[in-house]
Amino acid sequence: MKQYLSIDIGGTNIKYALLDTAGNIVEKDKVSTPTADLQTFMKAIYQIVEQYKDRVKGIAFSAPGKIDVHTKTIYYGGALQFLHKACMKELIEDRYNIPVGIENDGKAAALAEMWLGNLKDVNNCAAVVLGTGVGGGIIVSGHLVRGTHFQAGELSFLLNGTDQDGKIAMEGSLGSAVQMITRVNKALGNSNLKDGLAAFEAINAKQGQAWEIFESYCREIAMIIFNIQAVIDLQKFAIGGGISAQPIVVKTINEQYLKLKSELGMFTEVLTSPQIVQAHFQNDANLYGALYGLLLQLNGEQ
Repeated sequence: MKQYLSIDIGGTNIKYALLDTAGNIVEKDKVSTPTADLQTFMKAIYQIVEQYKDRVKGIAFSAPGKIDVHTKTIYYGGALQFLHKACMKELIEDRYNIPVGIENDGKAAALAEMWLGNLKDVNNCAAVVLGTGVGGGIIVSGHLVRGTHFQAGELSFLLNGTDQDGKIAMEGSLGSAVQMITRVNKALGNSNLKDGLAAFEAINAKQGQAWEIFESYCREIAMIIFNIQAVIDLQKFAIGGGISAQPIVVKTINEQYLKLKSELGMFTEVLTSPQIVQAHFQNDANLYGALYGLLLQLNGEQ
């Protein structure tokens, strides 16, 4: 069976795996992401590719930023701003003479769920990825929507009123799982503000202020889903990201969605609610999604 190399570029780690066309991971590993400059970063990528170049039929990338899947170019690059205008066709495909595909990380998560996860065989659906910001991928009529400028599904840029300082509030901040965990740990008096396990121990116990912060956060995510549903009318939303492994996350988002509809009353009766489920894939989602995007490209389907 043909094998492919899938590489997920993250702000902390570069994860990579050898997979077959059925989505089986043959082997996988990770290295710390070099953050100094493009040259140092590409040296790490080349070291990974050199291990597999004679064994693979293609190389698939998931990356932050706006991705032109036709020219295989990264724009802006999220936290890795030196990736702006990095062209993987020139840097990898031409260098190794191996087909390359590249996809935005949020869209890769949606492709993973569409291929082998909880959005499989669902024509109209979306993945919402809760992390540092709010990533996403929207699928309409069985196809991933990228938009005119390859920025469809960038849910972090949704606006939602103003913050406490009167500034315009974006969902990338309001819907940030990282910021929610930080607020919970501050309320608990924990010294490690990034300790997700401690935060969710209190959340699962519905402990005072920790529960209030979490419930408010889930309402924010429910509002994002509600707004998307009003525009696109989807069948199912899969909630991904690290915190989605906690069953209470999807449960509370569903509760807040129903509460939101109840508060809005008769005006929302016409708006059919979608299913809101936990994503199937967790930490490896982008590896699967990047590969599926490449397979679609090689089959002429995107």
